[in-house]
Amino acid sequence: MKLDDELAVAHRLADAAREAIRPHFRSVSPEFKGDASPVTIADREAEDAMRAILMSEYAQDGIVGEEYPEHEGRSGRQWVLDPIDGTISFIAGRPIFGTLIALMQDGWPVLGIIDQPIIGERWVGRIGMPTTLNGKEVSTRSCKSLDVATLATSSPHYFDEASADGYMKLAHAVGGNKRQGMIVYGGDCYNYGLLAGGHLDIVCESGLSVYDYAALVPVVEGAGGTMSDWQGNPLDAQSDGTVIALGDPARLEDVLEALGGHSHDPAGHRH
Repeated sequence: MKLDDELAVAHRLADAAREAIRPHFRSVSPEFKGDASPVTIADREAEDAMRAILMSEYAQDGIVGEEYPEHEGRSGRQWVLDPIDGTISFIAGRPIFGTLIALMQDGWPVLGIIDQPIIGERWVGRIGMPTTLNGKEVSTRSCKSLDVATLATSSPHYFDEASADGYMKLAHAVGGNKRQGMIVYGGDCYNYGLLAGGHLDIVCESGLSVYDYAALVPVVEGAGGTMSDWQGNPLDAQSDGTVIALGDPARLEDVLEALGGHSHDPAGHRH
């Protein structure tokens, strides 16, 4: 599965999203959707631009995006788009949001891009190939134990009551004997690019939708890391929205144990 043509189109999608987003950075007012989540004109214009390319190039494939109804394909493949992952950071003028582009085959992520339009960083992962950042291969780092790990999550407020309990157990395990562990807040998809490049060890989140995580899987795994739900299962189109990303796959059992064999009600929702 080389996906050379698909990767070329994915780069065009990311370029088009950049062009739509950049003029609105630090000059946009949010609106609020029916579920009270924020959205901006930049979200809609970026997804419009990407969908237009896909309908021209790959109309037989499905399209799942955050801002518009699903386009039913007939090929067994789906393009999964999040024009701005981290809309709150975007609105606040923080360049740690990103555009997420994934290709899924029979529900499994096989190609993923994380693009930061302002800084100009683009992580690319595809099955069977090493992950790159702006064309240069990157890799995760080893982590000998949780008490020396750096843990990231976008916000503790995104966890519901049940998942917050599991997250805090993990945070205490990372903290070890220190009053505060190496824990980073904020970042959304940007954290996964940093993990792929060896700057973070664990990202733990809950309440994600498929467009929040599909693109991340090939990026993290192509750099030597692993991603799963909070039960340790690989992520696919039917996953429950709990997500663990690890730079060092050897720490997976430690993280699952720290989370407390967590069972999760995936009713939460993230933006």
